[in-house]
Amino acid sequence: MDLLSIKNPAFLKDLSMEELEKLSEDVRTFLINTLSTKGGHIGPNLGVVELTIALHKCFDSPKDKFIWDVGHQAYVHKILTGRAKDFDTLRQYKGMSGFPKMNESEHDVWETGHSSTSLSAAMGMAVARDLKKEDSFVVPIIGDGALTGGMALEALNHIGDEKTNMIVILNDNEMSIAPNVGALHHVLGRLRTAGKYQWVKDELEMLLKKIPAVGGKMAATAERIKDSLKYLLVSGVFFEELGFTYLGPVDGHNYEDLIEHLNYAKKTEGPVLLHVITKKGKGYSPAEEDKVGTWHGTGPYKIETGAIVKPVNTAPAWSKLVSDTVLKLARKDERIVAITPAMPVGSKLESFAAEFPNRMLDVGIAEQHAVTLAAGLATQKMKPFLAIYSTFLQRAYDQMLHDVCRQNLNVFIGIDRAGLVGADGETHQGVYDISFLRHMPNLVLMMPKDENEGQHMVNTAISYDAGPIAMRFPRGNGLGVPMDEELKCIPIGSWEVLREGSDAAILTFGTTIGMAMSAAEILEKQGISVKVINARFIKPLDEAMLTELFKQQMPILTIEEAVLQGGFGSYVLEYAQEAGFGSTVIDRMGIPDQFVEHGDVDSLLAEIHLTTEEAVKRINSIARKKQKRA
Repeated sequence: MDLLSIKNPAFLKDLSMEELEKLSEDVRTFLINTLSTKGGHIGPNLGVVELTIALHKCFDSPKDKFIWDVGHQAYVHKILTGRAKDFDTLRQYKGMSGFPKMNESEHDVWETGHSSTSLSAAMGMAVARDLKKEDSFVVPIIGDGALTGGMALEALNHIGDEKTNMIVILNDNEMSIAPNVGALHHVLGRLRTAGKYQWVKDELEMLLKKIPAVGGKMAATAERIKDSLKYLLVSGVFFEELGFTYLGPVDGHNYEDLIEHLNYAKKTEGPVLLHVITKKGKGYSPAEEDKVGTWHGTGPYKIETGAIVKPVNTAPAWSKLVSDTVLKLARKDERIVAITPAMPVGSKLESFAAEFPNRMLDVGIAEQHAVTLAAGLATQKMKPFLAIYSTFLQRAYDQMLHDVCRQNLNVFIGIDRAGLVGADGETHQGVYDISFLRHMPNLVLMMPKDENEGQHMVNTAISYDAGPIAMRFPRGNGLGVPMDEELKCIPIGSWEVLREGSDAAILTFGTTIGMAMSAAEILEKQGISVKVINARFIKPLDEAMLTELFKQQMPILTIEEAVLQGGFGSYVLEYAQEAGFGSTVIDRMGIPDQFVEHGDVDSLLAEIHLTTEEAVKRINSIARKKQKRA
């Protein structure tokens, strides 16, 4: 089938089983070929080909609402809703998003990039449907990994209690990004082997109805037999106890089973959970055989071998640098425990887990639990290291404030993917953590200029015993600088001068230091001498160095790859006012008050004017203001 000619999923209604199978082959071939050059979330999408096609055959989108949890498995949905032609722009600047996007299609009714939100959103849509007396199906599709998120369990509890008409599709592939963990994962494991529970239960109910009602005793006995059946067939009956009709498990790659069960679910009153077993990466052996999550999302790859095409770069990945340094220190300090919320691969903690399995805790998609778990460890004089992406730390704001900072506990948070992350777009840009962490009392927040300073910051954090400390670091690789053999501690709150200057100063840190140094070189040729300061401690500020700049009436430009509102530059402005230097000329560069969509980082930086050229322009402006005042 020519996938590029598809305009909407209505054509599926008339396809035979054989034609559906052929369509599956065509979709998989398209995805494997297209993503080999673009990269993307190939594993999740290869796993839901039949499920997505069956959903669109049995339901009528967009009247019926499909809510894709996380959303990285919606590529097949995009193909069936007329967007195959746009895949050459997938996850590229100004191109098609890798997640559902309302402005792309009426079939995308919910936008997401974080897990465990689909059931709550579906409940809202179902309540609205019922209040408006509309007739439609609400169908959230959630993975077994996302189901471990606390928000999903809260929604299950509410949906089951309200007996809301809804069909929840549990896409069970035994993986989130990495292999799933936890007691719920084991419950699903038992369910996978339980067979078709609902059909047997229905047959027994029909049999019981034929038994003559010989008094109340016989009726009560029959009812007890019926109720006990689920305990015999399904270990735990987790979902039925929550108020759902449980259907399955169903082979998620068998059209006859899928369509039969979906149609049965449509006839069932109240909330239904259809348990579908799928194979992540199905149809492409390198992805099918992946046991650690490498093929969850990739860059370009060679189709024939599955070899990932990586840029030539001898510098270590930031995540690996941080985790390896923690591992080095853990060999000497038994108090160090590593924690990850379902990201052992992304955070490069495999080596730590192999060497210290009892001191490595993967809690699943449960960021709130991860933070408070770390706090609990810290109360017992342990040294917890929490490896967490900036975008996912947002989900544990209250735990950071209430449990870690308020109690002033010695927790070390490694904030991975801090700054713009590119292709994953607005749901994953790590640009908010400074603003939502900076106002938390007791917290130290820092970011290194390169990987050598990074390893020393890790050592500083592990050695720090005065409360919580967090280190931001970007996605990708370091700069390839020489590495010191011996680790040292950096004085808390200390900045360093990278370049002397007398006409203006740039205060910056992390990924934007290169921008500042380049701007200073250009300005030097224009006759403007610029001091560049590595403001590696975002909190606390180096008040002594900052006060000296104020006394010299040095115009200041702050640069940060983070939101301006409440960020580092705002902190500098606040301190200037409080210290009595409110007349100091201070300008700020950073992320403006807008969501930054997907694309390569350089294009995104240019769009928001966070560039060397803009820094040169700003310094010229504030330097002239100083000259006028003089």
